[in-house]
Amino acid sequence: MLKSGKVRVVLFVLLLLLISLFMYLFNQSPEKTYNEQNDTSYTKYEKAKVLKVISEELEKDSARGDLYHGSQELEVKILSGEHKGTVHTITNNISIYLNVIVKTGQTIIVSVDTADAENYLVNVYSYYRAPLMFALILLFFAVLWGIGGKKGLKSVVGIVFTFASIIYLFIPMLYRGYSPILASVLIVVLTTCITLLLLNGWSSKSIAAILGTTIGVIIAGIIAYISGNLAHVSGYSTKEVEILIVVADDTGMQLKGLLFAGILLSSLGAIIDVGISIASSVYEVYLANTKLSKKELFLSGINVGRDMMGTMANTLLLAFTGTTLASLMILYASKVTFNQLTNMNMITIEVIQGITGCFGVVLTIPIVAFISSRVIPNFEKNPALNEKAETPS
Repeated sequence: MLKSGKVRVVLFVLLLLLISLFMYLFNQSPEKTYNEQNDTSYTKYEKAKVLKVISEELEKDSARGDLYHGSQELEVKILSGEHKGTVHTITNNISIYLNVIVKTGQTIIVSVDTADAENYLVNVYSYYRAPLMFALILLFFAVLWGIGGKKGLKSVVGIVFTFASIIYLFIPMLYRGYSPILASVLIVVLTTCITLLLLNGWSSKSIAAILGTTIGVIIAGIIAYISGNLAHVSGYSTKEVEILIVVADDTGMQLKGLLFAGILLSSLGAIIDVGISIASSVYEVYLANTKLSKKELFLSGINVGRDMMGTMANTLLLAFTGTTLASLMILYASKVTFNQLTNMNMITIEVIQGITGCFGVVLTIPIVAFISSRVIPNFEKNPALNEKAETPS
C-alpha cells in the first residue's frame, strides 16, 4: 500500500510537470496581435528614479481635502528599457484624475512615447506598486504555510497552479479563438482536480468533491447560458465591448461566449468550497459509523449543506456587488427609473452572474452528498483504493 501511494505521488508530480510543459509550449506558438503599432511610433512603460524635485506648486483641492492639484518639475533617470540610464527633466501635472505626487529618491513608472529613434516624450504614469503587491502575496503564502503546515503549503501550490492555468492557458485559448465555454470547462475540471488532489490526495472525498463540483459548475454555466439567451445578453453586452470587438476582429476571439465563461470561473471558488465541505462531512460521518446506510449518509450531507447554502450564496452576491459598486453609486446618484434599472445590460448581467452562481452552490450540495454517499463507502471498503495516509506532497 505504501509503495502504491508513492507511485501515485510520483505520477501526480509528473502530471503537474506535463501540464506545465504544455502551457509553456502552448504559449510559444505565434499568435495574432491586435492594433499593431508601426515600427516608429509606440508607447512603453518603464521604471524611473526621481533624482530631484526641482520645484513644485501644489494646492489642496478645496472640495476634496485629501487630494492636491498643481505641478512638479522633476529630474528623473530611466531605469529600464531601451532608454535606460538617460536623465530627463519633466513636468508632472497633478489633478484629481492623475494624483501622483512624488518625492526625491522615489521609484516611479513613466510612460515613454516614442515617435522615432531620436524623439520620445517621458511622462509620469503611476507609482511603482509591484514590490508592495509581491510582498503582500508572499506574506499571504507565508501565513498560509505557517498556519496550515504541510496542507497550507499544498494550498499555495494549488493557488499558483490555478493562477498559472488562467494566465497561461485560459486567456491565451480565448485570445486564439477557442470556444470560451469549452475553455472554461477545461479550466474548471483541471483546477478542481489538481487543487483537491493536492489537498486531500487520492481519497474518496476528493473523488466525490471533484465529480460534484464539476457537475455543479457546469449546471451553473448551463443556467447562465439559457438565461443569457432568454435575456438577450452575451459578451457583446459588456461595457468593454468596443475594445473587445476590435480584438475579436483581429484575433478571431469568440466574443459571444465570453460572458458565460466568466460566470463559470467566478462561481468555481464557492462551489469547490461547498463541494469539499460536504464530501468531508459525509466522510467523517461514515468513519464515525460505518453501518450507516447510503440514504443516511446522503441526508447527513444535506443537513450540513443547509447550514452552508445561505452564507455561500451571500458570499457570491456580495462579491458581485462589490465589483460593480462604483457603477451602482452612479446609478443611484442618477436616480434612474425602475424600468430602466431592471432592464439595463449591466444589471441584467450582474443578476444572472449572481443568481446562477447561487444555483451552482445550492445544487452542488445534493449532488456531492449523493455522490459521496455512494463513493465513500465503496472506496473505504476497498483496500486497493483506500490510501488514507498518502497524499501528493
